[in-house]
Amino acid sequence: MRFATGGFAAIFAAASFFMPAKAQDCSSTVRDINRYGTFDHWTVREIKESGIIGGRTKYLYEFFGSPADTIRYDKKKSKAFRAPEAYLWRSNNVYANVMGIEKCSVTDFPEKRGDGWCCRLEVHVEDVKVAGMINMDVVCQGVFLLGSLPEPIKDTKDPMAKPLYGIPFTGRPSALQFDYKAKVGCEIIRGNGFSKLKTIGGRDHAEVAIILQKRWEDEQGNVHALRVGTGIERITSDVPDWVNGHRIPVHYGDISGESWYKDYMKLLNGTPMDLHCINSKGKNVKIVEEGWADENETPNVLIIRFLASCGEAFYGGVGNTLWIDNVKLIM
Repeated sequence: MRFATGGFAAIFAAASFFMPAKAQDCSSTVRDINRYGTFDHWTVREIKESGIIGGRTKYLYEFFGSPADTIRYDKKKSKAFRAPEAYLWRSNNVYANVMGIEKCSVTDFPEKRGDGWCCRLEVHVEDVKVAGMINMDVVCQGVFLLGSLPEPIKDTKDPMAKPLYGIPFTGRPSALQFDYKAKVGCEIIRGNGFSKLKTIGGRDHAEVAIILQKRWEDEQGNVHALRVGTGIERITSDVPDWVNGHRIPVHYGDISGESWYKDYMKLLNGTPMDLHCINSKGKNVKIVEEGWADENETPNVLIIRFLASCGEAFYGGVGNTLWIDNVKLIM
């Protein structure tokens, strides 16, 4: 008897967004973003994978508790993640239940830094091997995002549309600030679980982005957006020592004519990294980022993402590592 392996591949990808609900008070939102951006308090979800794929115990980390907090599940409890109030961040550590088989992926880890903690994002290969039944190797990318990642993952459909990046927000921040160090430039490998690992060539880099959008939905449920603010930076060389208080400024309006403009700052429309959201009808749809907003426009969605790999799902520089700490939104 051979089990289908494709169902597990969906848990190793990332990139989508949700429609804004009523925006929270900006000052309280900024306070919540900054409070949890210190990474000094972690919660561990202890989950045992299904016996048919080895029965390994996995530890999925989120940073809203304390270093001693551990959630252990019995068979009768739901293992799906539920964010506590005011916790707006989400790691890419995720639990899947595909046709009754439970599997986890872990790419974001707590790491000691001085008297506190930081977050380490990795690109690595996750393997699922059971003799004669399952043999998968999947490239997993470390992601840290502002938004949500609904669980459990149940299928392989459109893996880039699984997580929901972004929160309702009407403020106009001036910059994203954080501490970081990095190991990047590892050779790009493809591993989607359906074939053997393949070396693609080229070098992979880390990426940090803050994006503000103005979104709306038409009568057919299609979601459109204008790009209000942009701050995107790629880390293209190793940074072995901590850089503290690094800032990425937010530029408002159309930046495509600026001398410092890069292709990776372009509108997300018809690219492998297109954004998705849940519309008012409850359907996951692609967001059409139609153009640049006026520089004085008010946004209604804030997106922040830290990526250990700047590529699409299942591609990445295995070995890339991004460490981040003290993430703050500067108004």
